[in-house]
Amino acid sequence: MKPPYEISAKILTLVNSISESLGEIKGVQLTLPPLELRKLNRIRSVWSSCGIEGNTLTLDQVTAILSGRPVVGPKKDITEVVNAIKVYDGLSGFDAFSVKSFLKAHGILMEGLMEKPGHFRNEQVGVFDGTRVVHLAPPAVRVLGLMGDLFDYLKKDDDIILIKSCVFHYETEFIHPFMDGNGRMGRLWQTAILMRGYPVFEFLPFENLIRQRQKEYYDVLAACGQAGQSTLFIEFMLDILDKSLEEMLDFNGRVVTDSARLEYFTSTGHTTFTRKDYMDVFKTISSATASRDLRKGVEANLFERDGDKNKTVYRMV
Repeated sequence: MKPPYEISAKILTLVNSISESLGEIKGVQLTLPPLELRKLNRIRSVWSSCGIEGNTLTLDQVTAILSGRPVVGPKKDITEVVNAIKVYDGLSGFDAFSVKSFLKAHGILMEGLMEKPGHFRNEQVGVFDGTRVVHLAPPAVRVLGLMGDLFDYLKKDDDIILIKSCVFHYETEFIHPFMDGNGRMGRLWQTAILMRGYPVFEFLPFENLIRQRQKEYYDVLAACGQAGQSTLFIEFMLDILDKSLEEMLDFNGRVVTDSARLEYFTSTGHTTFTRKDYMDVFKTISSATASRDLRKGVEANLFERDGDKNKTVYRMV
């Protein structure tokens, strides 16, 4: 059964804007961002997603944990961050279309934080605002079937992955399949789904913008619950993704460095190549810039050089 939502004019506009940004990112070779940017974005994702759920650790403390340095803080908060780092680091190894993978990720994310992590709930749960119930989740006996339907939708529906990732995020919040960790799993799994179509999303910390708009995030979830469909949430999350991609493209006058280009090129699978091959990957740089890059690559022992002038061939070390 397909989850209820409508494709609005705003959704179509945002999908078009996101598609343009993704094309531009591909053009400037940010599909795999430079190592330092990937590390910074991973820290922001973990800090933001945990912080939305009330984690008190600062960005500096999360950075320290990621770097293996000791941190003083509440044991529960430290465990949450350690688990989140572990599961985000393993994102590429999960199958976004698999219930089994989904449960495995929850087991890692919530280890030491609840009983039986990695298992669907067998009790009734509700979402509270103080003492007021703002959402009563479906009965526990329906969870397995509802999640099965949701994964069937994810695998079989014809809508684009951008929309399906938002729908999955919302429905995970609505079904509330776990006793705890549902919000973190919704955000994590949206990233896992998006990565299937666009690798750049592995290192896009859209959770940071959700944290900045946290009240709106919860208000939209509540409004969708009352409306009985996720259209408003799809619009909200596509706007979050759109603005996150804009941030990634906003270099503030900076340019992609030679080190970033070399790091990216070594991941493209070339074993033997020429300067022309290098420039075919980086179409906006001059031949002089390409030569300087390649000379630096040889000096850094990334590859070896054989021949001279136009007959020069490079081989990966």
